[in-house]
This record gives sequence, C-alpha cells and structure tokens, in this order.
Amino acid sequence: MAQRALRRWYAAFWLSFGLIPQAMAVWDQPNTTRSTTLSLLVVLALCYPITGTFPGNAAVRRYAFLGVLILGIGAVSYLMDGAASLLIVSLPHFWILAGGPRRAVVLSGAAAAATVAGNIVQQGRDGEILTGNAIAALIGYSAGVLFGLWMHRVVGQRDERARLLTADLEDAQRRLAEAQRRQGAADERERLAREIHDTLAQGFASIVVLAEAARNGLDADPDRSSQQLLSIEQTARENLAEARVLVGSASANSVAPASVAGALRRTLDRFAEDTGLTVTADLPDVDCDQPTRIALLRCTQESLANVRKHAAATTVGVVLERHPHGVELEITDDGRGFPTGARPAAGESGESRGFGLDGMRRRVAELGGELTVTSSPGDGTRVHALIPLPTSSGEA
Repeated sequence: MAQRALRRWYAAFWLSFGLIPQAMAVWDQPNTTRSTTLSLLVVLALCYPITGTFPGNAAVRRYAFLGVLILGIGAVSYLMDGAASLLIVSLPHFWILAGGPRRAVVLSGAAAAATVAGNIVQQGRDGEILTGNAIAALIGYSAGVLFGLWMHRVVGQRDERARLLTADLEDAQRRLAEAQRRQGAADERERLAREIHDTLAQGFASIVVLAEAARNGLDADPDRSSQQLLSIEQTARENLAEARVLVGSASANSVAPASVAGALRRTLDRFAEDTGLTVTADLPDVDCDQPTRIALLRCTQESLANVRKHAAATTVGVVLERHPHGVELEITDDGRGFPTGARPAAGESGESRGFGLDGMRRRVAELGGELTVTSSPGDGTRVHALIPLPTSSGEA
C-alpha cells in the first residue's frame, strides 16, 4: 500500500516537473517541432498507466514502458535542447520498474545515452559535440546511479532487518504457543490429579477400609458386614459416576446436585455410617452456583477423608452459612490435631503429594475465596472456607 501511494505521488511529480515543463518550453518553437514534441510527451504520459492498470505480464508491461520512455527522451533531446531535465526527473522510473539495480543502471544508462545522442545529432551540424545539456545529462545519470545504489542498499538493509524481526517474532510466537501448550497441559494434569485425589482416590481408600472391616466382621457381625458391603457397592457406583465426569461423558450435575445442603448431608450420613463417628451438621439451604457447590462438596470430602485417616476423632461438626459477602463452610473435629506449619510425613496422606490441603486452597482460590486451617496437637482441627458470591446468586 505504501509503495503504491509512493508511485502515485512520483507519477504526479514526473508529470508536473518532467513533461509539462517540456511542453511549455517547446511552445514557441516552429509548428513541426512543437507538434511533434507535444505528441511525444502525450504518448509518454499515456503509456505510463500500462505499468499497472492493464492485464497481462506485469514485467513485460514495465519494460515496454521503459523502452518507450528511452526512445521518447532521446527523441525529445533530438527535437529540442533541454531534455536533460526530462531525463533526470525520469530516472526514478528505472529504479522503480526495472526490477533490480543492474537493470536500472543499464536502462537508465541507455536513456542517458539516448539523450546525449539526440543532443549530439541536433548540435553536430554546428560542430559542437558535447553541449551543456549533454553534460548535464551525464552528470544527472551519474548522480542518479550513485543515489539509486545507495537507496537500494538502505532499502535492502531495512528489508533484511524486517525479515529478521519477522523471523524473531514468528519464533517468539511459536515458543509462546509451545509454552502455553505445555502450561495448559500441566494445568490440565494438575486439575485431573486434584480431581482424582478428591474423588476417586478417596473413594477407593474408603472401599479398602470398608472391605477390610467387612472381611474381619463376617463371622462376628454378619449384619454389620452386609451393611459395609452395601457401602462398598454405593461408593463404587459413586466412583464410576465421578470417573465418567472426569472423562467428560457425564455432567458434573450428577455428582453435585442443585442443593449443596443435600449433597453435604448425604456425604455426612455415609461418613457417619462407615466410621461410626458422631456427626453434627447445620446445613441450611444455600443458593449458589455450580462451581461453588462442587468446591464446597470437595472440601467437605477431603476434610472428612483426613479425619478418617489421621484425626482419631470421636465427633465431627459441619456448619454451612450464607452471608451477604459469600458462603462459609466450617468443618471441625476433636481429634489429635497437628502443627499447621508442618506437613504430614510422606505416606500419611495425600497432602504429602500436594493434593490435600493445598488442593483445597487452590480450588477455593480459583473462585476468589480463601481457605484457612486452624489446628494444634491435642486440640482438634478447624477447616474454614469462604467463597464470595454475587449479591443475587442464582442457579448456574
């Protein structure tokens, strides 16, 4: 676009300072000279558009115009003195249209030779071989060659810099896309690992504990073992539903129904039934969106799993509250507790792999909330999650 605009501006310049002055200079010449020169100038003006507006091979059209231009400059030089100015003003045509510096030098040299030849033929009868007009044409040609070569070098360097910058930009974009792809894959792996830990892994751990208890109680308490086997079956079905959600073949609504209070009650009932612990719950109906329901359910499942594996508690309390600033979930137990600044030893829990308390914190933080854990040895543990909600929260 910029090159096209530059050519239009130069065409106007060439017409104004190349052709029109020649037409004005020949106006007081004899009729034959005047009419012939004006005809040549009109032909040159009319031939210029063929370089860009007519169909066909563009290179052939450009060289055809340059050939006409060379002949025209030579003819004008023969008909009247002063064609050096037309040559000098026309020199950029050769650098724009010739297709390379060598062709531009040769073709513009041919135009300069035609100018000098026409002038010599015109002035030769007077015995004057090199007139001031011929010398001006040679000087103009030499200066044009030097300037053209310099500009070609400058433009070449600019194009090379542009090429290098483009290559660097493409490489940076490629590396950025690759980094984003790797980061996306890493984020997806972390998300899947967290979901598996919070759902499938906890379910399998519960199945293992229930299976061991059922096996040990088959003779002593068959009814209790039967109930534990039913719990194993239900947990396995829930794990299957969770697995289908993870692979995308089922909706998350199947594991986090519209009522978060209902989902938490079912989870607490199963926990109390499987562990025999006393569970107190204050679970009013809280209206919140789907991501918040899932986060509250996962935090509860993870906290109960930690109580089952580590706390040695007798009582667990769960409180769900809706406040103007958001929804709060509090889970407490009267177990052994732990120093909150220390991480459990490897093999004790999922936290040692980074998917326990840290996973809950990340899940809540993704929703703009905050999770805090308060505990100390012998004083039990309190898990508090606060998730902000819109003023008028509705179903997702």
